[in-house]
Order: sequence, then structure tokens, then C-alpha cells
Amino acid sequence: MRRGLSLLLALAAAAPLALPLAAQQLDRSPVPPARPALPASPAAAPEAAPAVGDAALLSSPRPQPRPVAITGKVAAVREASAAKAAGPDLLATRPAPRPDDAELALAEPAPKSKKKNRETGSRKGSVCGVNAIKGEKIATIKSKVKGCGLKDGVRVTSVSGVALSQGATIDCATAKALNTWVEQVVQPAFRDQVVELKVAAHYICRSRNNVKGAKVSEHGRGKAVDIAALVLANGKVLSVAQNYKALRGVHRGACGIFGTTLGPGSDGYHEDHLHLDTAPYRIGPYCR
Repeated sequence: MRRGLSLLLALAAAAPLALPLAAQQLDRSPVPPARPALPASPAAAPEAAPAVGDAALLSSPRPQPRPVAITGKVAAVREASAAKAAGPDLLATRPAPRPDDAELALAEPAPKSKKKNRETGSRKGSVCGVNAIKGEKIATIKSKVKGCGLKDGVRVTSVSGVALSQGATIDCATAKALNTWVEQVVQPAFRDQVVELKVAAHYICRSRNNVKGAKVSEHGRGKAVDIAALVLANGKVLSVAQNYKALRGVHRGACGIFGTTLGPGSDGYHEDHLHLDTAPYRIGPYCR
């Protein structure tokens, strides 16, 4: 028993020396060296403090726009590539469509003539009490043919500044209707470019459509005038025979201003002119 007790005492005396030795061994154990600091990348490099005006821009998640010069160059390159891929522009090489007669007539409107306006408004040379109707009074026309003749007639040379190719011998009612038609229908339709009316017929004592045995024509009473064409300021002549498509509107516009309007397609006798007369009808205008 004494021997066991001595062993215990020996062990207890050696323990305090063993603990410091273990700690010393831990302190002397190899420790991995510290990780060297990596050089900062350019993107991560700290930026200079932004100015006050740039703070909102830098804090925005949207990317900054491209410079204008670069954007323009990119757009030009894209357009050139697209044009090259598409090939030549076929529409650019096609001839322009030929305009119809009405478009040709209205292609280059000329300014209104002040001289024409002065002449139209002047009383000098006017007849029928309307300044725009120019002409002269004529003596009474008598005829042996019953129904023919003209009393208080005039020879009209122009209406609303538009000359007649020949003086039209008619009565004042017909002269006023012709003036109204030119002023309100013909000139607006052609932008005041009509300078002359080609008169095919006016007063003449004959039967209707020169048919033997027919009633006396309104021409024999001085109540009718036939228009074969319009002449424009650019020199173009629009004839009823060849350019009726361009004149269809003014033909239609004469209905009501005149008692009778006849033209191509009406009765076969007026394919090359417009017949306009002031014969009254109880049922209203006769327009064909």
C-alpha cells in the first residue's frame, strides 16, 4: 500500500510540468502564412467622389446613353447594309404615271391677274347691267320664220374675265346665266385658269338639231349658246370631243343655271359640244 501511494504522489508531481509542455508544443506548431493581398482590378478601383449633379445619374440602374456621334455612325452602317441587301429601288426607276387631262390642267396654277380683276369690276364695256359681262347692245333681229328673232339682244365678248372665241349674240338672260356658270362653276373647277370659251354656235334661225320639220331651236330665239372647248392659261385646249372626262363636272354644274344642258351621251347630236339654253320648263331643268 505504501508502494501504491508513492506512485500516486509521483504522478501528481509530474502533471503540472506536462501541461505547460503541451501548450508550448501548440505554440510552436507551423501556422499557414497570411494570404497576400490581391491587386485591385480597374473595375473595382474606387472612383472619385461624383459631383452633386452626377449623383442621381450614377445611382440610376440604367446604362448611360451612347454618344451621338457613335449612334449616327451605327445607324448609317445599318441603313447601308439593308439597302445593299434589298437591291436597287425598282420604284425609283419606274416612269411616273401619266396624269389625266384634269390633272394636267391643274398642274401649274398661275396667279390671278390684277388687270383681269379690274376689267371684270369695271362698268366700261359692260352690258345687261352686270360689270363682268362685256360686249355691246345690238339692234333687234327680225325674221320671216315664225319663232325666230331677237329683241333687246347683246353681242357678248367675255364673261367674268373669260373671253369668247367669237362674239355670242344672245339675250341678257342667257348672258347672265353664262356669266354665272363661268364664275361659280367653270373657274373654281380649274382654279381660275380658264381664259377662253370656244363658242361653236349662238344665234341662228334654224330647227332643233337641224332636223327638217322640227320646232325652232332656242338658238333661233337668242336663248342658247354652244361651247366646244375651254382654253387654259397654259395654252392647253380641253375639247368636249376629246377631253369630256375633264369637262364632265362643269357640264353637270350647268344644270339649273340653264334650263337645258346637253352634252355627250344625251341624244347623239351633242357629242362634240355642250348646248346651254335658258328655255323655261314647268317641271324644272332638262339636263342630259
